[in-house]
Amino acid sequence: MKIALVTGANKGIGLAAARRLARECGHVIVAARKPEAGAETADRLSREGFSVSSLSMDVTDPASVRAAATEVAERFGHLDVLVNNAGILPEATNADPKEVLDLAMFEQTYATNVLGPVAVVEAFLPLVRRSPAGRIVNVSSTVGSLAHQTDPNSPWHSMVVPAYQSSKAALNAITIVLSKALADTSIKVTSVCPGWVQTDLAPGNKEQAPVTPEEAAEVIAQAATLSTADATGTFIDANGPVKW
Repeated sequence: MKIALVTGANKGIGLAAARRLARECGHVIVAARKPEAGAETADRLSREGFSVSSLSMDVTDPASVRAAATEVAERFGHLDVLVNNAGILPEATNADPKEVLDLAMFEQTYATNVLGPVAVVEAFLPLVRRSPAGRIVNVSSTVGSLAHQTDPNSPWHSMVVPAYQSSKAALNAITIVLSKALADTSIKVTSVCPGWVQTDLAPGNKEQAPVTPEEAAEVIAQAATLSTADATGTFIDANGPVKW
């Protein structure tokens, strides 16, 4: 039975990805910072007929991540799919930034968007290594693409949210490094951009976003189910490759 784990899976893209992967895998672990939120989501998906369990894990707390990895090891013994979905965009609600570069904003954003995935991969990689075809999916964003940030013709060129954009650029770099480090294994690592999605990540823009969480989950599922012939270390969205 395939086991998949999705961080930040109690709402938005994470919830949609958990539901979508439940159709592809034998069992999905809903990881959430608040135990009650994860349990409620797991119960909801279970009532929909999926094989799901919840896992309490705060990606900003290394001890919490290690304890979660120990629990998964004891319960399942391996992990086939790891989706680093948990992410934040506090700049969207920062009404009074100190400057263009706000150190507190960087610290808060990086704790979840960069150090979180690093802690999760460090703790869970031994379990992914036990899979015959492990897949690691890092939920990134085109706004973190250096190519798009420097292209005046890109629709994302005018966006200035430095902490968030650089955190996703860093996550992309981690994808590349991991793919090279794991090149001699069956594990494939992919960065995905789900698009501008109707979530609470950027309050006020939810109504304008063109992509539903269910649509966003498709590209995550695509990366989570790569065939042995597919490339590792890529950055993709619903339309194909994204420039780094």
